[in-house]
Amino acid sequence: MLALACVTLTAIFLFLIVVTLAAHRLAYSDVPWTEVAKYPGVIVLSQLLAYILVFSLMYFLVKRDHGQDFWRAIRWNWPQKWSSYIFGGIVLALGLQAFAHLLPMPKNLPIDQFFQTAREAYLLSIFGMSLAPLLEELFFRGFLYPVLARRLGMAAGIFLTALAFALIHGAQLMYAWGPVLVIFLVGLVLTLVRAVTKSVAASLLIHMAYNGTISLAMFAATSGFRHLERLKQ
Repeated sequence: MLALACVTLTAIFLFLIVVTLAAHRLAYSDVPWTEVAKYPGVIVLSQLLAYILVFSLMYFLVKRDHGQDFWRAIRWNWPQKWSSYIFGGIVLALGLQAFAHLLPMPKNLPIDQFFQTAREAYLLSIFGMSLAPLLEELFFRGFLYPVLARRLGMAAGIFLTALAFALIHGAQLMYAWGPVLVIFLVGLVLTLVRAVTKSVAASLLIHMAYNGTISLAMFAATSGFRHLERLKQ
């Protein structure tokens, strides 16, 4: 699992370099490549390519070590009352956003660069409601949590998985304790759901609904991403 985590971080870094250099050469030759590396489209594409690579590696490891169906091995287990998990994700988003207003939140965060234009906002929203939660749930709740729970116990597994989930998002939040705490609580809930239901699909539904609720709230607050300056008010 540690090796897989290292591969994930390395892949994200390497793909960021490759995509940045390609974008600089093909479309942004008049812009310093260090600035191109900060473009939301470049970051999202590099993460997408890294996620595809990591998913392929996870699939290979499961087939090699367990010799069984991939989705059964990671405890996908689609829940019967799937709509209740979507509702839970919506409630989680609304509750934690209300809680976040009680915490010190920096006015300018690295993630804000994803909301400079409507196209970038749409790109991040779609990515955040689809592939990002899918790959994150497969990695954190499908792979990391079971390993930690078997070795350290359920409670430690839940806590450490949530902590790792928060830390991997920390760079986007400048590691400010307020927003990182909110992400930690999201990870805590997602891992608790995975532990109790024994279903990665259940935590995925909550994750997608959580991200979707925040994106829809931003969409409404900015009149369809046409007035993104309102996000800074």
